[in-house]
Amino acid sequence: MIPTAPGNNGTSTRPYLIRALHDWCTDNGFTPYIAVFVDASVKVPMEYVKNNEIVLNVGFEATTGMKLGNEYIEFKARFGGTSRDIIVPVDHVIAIYARENGQGMAFPAPTEVHTPSASDVAEASPAAAERPAPASGGGLRLASTDGQPQQATTPDAPEGEPGDTPTTPEPPAPGGGRPSLKRIK
Repeated sequence: MIPTAPGNNGTSTRPYLIRALHDWCTDNGFTPYIAVFVDASVKVPMEYVKNNEIVLNVGFEATTGMKLGNEYIEFKARFGGTSRDIIVPVDHVIAIYARENGQGMAFPAPTEVHTPSASDVAEASPAAAERPAPASGGGLRLASTDGQPQQATTPDAPEGEPGDTPTTPEPPAPGGGRPSLKRIK
């Protein structure tokens, strides 16, 4: 164990937890999804971003060249039949979870953000500034402070091309109450 100086909290646990949950999903046959807060430091297809968020399938079947590093998550994925480079700063990942059952972990959004301007969007994808965002389906269900579930929607990737994988998970079945932990001994 490497000693740390007083006041030094060490490195962030976020990249380690993301890798662990990604491995858990993969080992159990689940599809890992990440919810990402999008600003100018994130490289994703901007035409699929809604409310500064995007949900990405990060399973090995949907990606090529996946690198889950301490600073960035990098891979290639197909959107509308076109391979795109994706670069996500680890501190912009706000959740990782299994599509099939919703189990995973949420993280706080980054504290310093840069909201993309119209010129940032046009530079990232010239056609994105002219094209309306695709209709959204279901999405990640977020808990609010008042106990009522909120719906955070993200766009679906166009389907029909081999290798394409939708970026939006199926919403979990309504549970009708606040989730709780169950202790198993």
